[in-house]
Amino acid sequence: MLSLDGISTEIRTFYSLKEIREHIERETEQCQTLLEDYSQWLGTLLRNPESSKNQEWVKKTAELQKVLKSGSRKASKKEEKSAGSSTEWTQFKEVMLSADLLGEAEILFEAVEELKDRIDRLQKAKNSVADLERYGLGKELLYVTYVHDGVPERIVFKPRKGADAAEKFVFAADFSIAEQV
Repeated sequence: MLSLDGISTEIRTFYSLKEIREHIERETEQCQTLLEDYSQWLGTLLRNPESSKNQEWVKKTAELQKVLKSGSRKASKKEEKSAGSSTEWTQFKEVMLSADLLGEAEILFEAVEELKDRIDRLQKAKNSVADLERYGLGKELLYVTYVHDGVPERIVFKPRKGADAAEKFVFAADFSIAEQV
């Protein structure tokens, strides 16, 4: 299968609901693995003896964690700064730069929260697809699927070409017989 790393939006055609469900399960496994890795990395960073000696750093990371868990990361930069986000970020063209331990903690917290959100969306999509499977949608369908960040969000049902062809070649004939007098 073609690897599409880095692509966050795609249109994919699946040949069955089972195939969609398996795609969701693979995406969920990848997200779980990343979540575990980032959580361990963050835990190691927070338990670092150097950082735990600095009370200011401990206070800022606790505030940062509260801000991100409450969903305020979508708030304006001014609100983030007042809520405890690192002020050690510098804008360079289209990216933000930091040389601070708090900056590292900040991106790890953000990544962990994003992955948790994505896993939740994947689970909801999987449940929806499982319900569709239980309703017994036809096997003669293609499922043209809008996938955003690995999560199927919209599905268009499309008849397979082979199914159309079978319907076109139905034999129908009318016979008329002349009555003999």
